[in-house]
Amino acid sequence: MPHAKTSFVCLPCRASYKQPYDRERPDRVCPRCAGALIHVGSAFAAPRRRDTAAWRTLSVLLNAGVRFHKSCCGGPGYRPRTLREVKERMAYAESSGEPFARVLVQWQPSR
Repeated sequence: MPHAKTSFVCLPCRASYKQPYDRERPDRVCPRCAGALIHVGSAFAAPRRRDTAAWRTLSVLLNAGVRFHKSCCGGPGYRPRTLREVKERMAYAESSGEPFARVLVQWQPSR
């Protein structure tokens, strides 16, 4: 049985590729720019290439270490969808001292 496919993203190209995950070949190269692809997980849904705000939000999430892997109960859970939500969570993380990556994926940060 073939392995399930998972998503890889190239942020500069704003492109997403579904490929089988291979532990022996974790590093992938973008077919458009030859840059490194980021493994984002199987529950990832790419925004449209023209949606620059969504790609900026995605860039912040990926650079913080947030990924889109399926859990035992379904999808990856909550992820911010707008830059406004990301900025609000950044401010909360700074004021509370909680790690930024943890605050990004909380449904409602405790206030």
